Amino acid sequence: MKKLLLCAAVLALTVTGCKKAEDKAVETGSADTVKVEAPAAETAETAAPPSKEEMEKAWGEYMTPGEMHKLLASDVGSWKANMTMYMDPTNPTKAESTADIKMVMGGRYQEAHYKGKIDGMDFEGVASVGFNNASKKFESTWMDNMGTGVMYTTGEYDPASKSITFKGSSVDPMTKKEKGFREVYTFVDDNTRKMEMFDSDPTGKEYKSMEIELKRK
Repeated sequence: MKKLLLCAAVLALTVTGCKKAEDKAVETGSADTVKVEAPAAETAETAAPPSKEEMEKAWGEYMTPGEMHKLLASDVGSWKANMTMYMDPTNPTKAESTADIKMVMGGRYQEAHYKGKIDGMDFEGVASVGFNNASKKFESTWMDNMGTGVMYTTGEYDPASKSITFKGSSVDPMTKKEKGFREVYTFVDDNTRKMEMFDSDPTGKEYKSMEIELKRK
């Protein structure tokens, strides 16, 4: 009985609301006509969902490694990395490390492990790089034992210079604020790579903060 009463109450409220809406429409319309709006055009939310074949085709293209993944695979191997850091431009810091690079997950992503010493301290870093077939951009992460943050960048390949320019931001440990940075990774030749890092000072001016030359072992 209570359920029937509740349903009746809801129905009454609905009818009353509709009646008020109709009355308002009549009041705001012309003396003889009531304006009736045409239904809105079909939106993406109401459009028919993609077919199974369309979904399979899209995901097949998304998951299949292509030419840019072959480019990443050309880095596979062991490398000697000569690092130069420009924290003090007049007195740059030199360091050496090794990099072991491999492709994982069926050639879809590149994974690099760096080890060495910087100012007498053990250094270790891990990088991952992939090419997103949907966005048509490279995506990269970096983390090391010299901090506690993960750096994320996206980039595009320039065939003329044979380089990928990555852009991202990180939190400055001194100011605790985000600042932008840029990284240029150049495929110099089959056995040489060069990575250049550019940071921004408090005024936003860009400066070169690090360079790494990699030579295949």
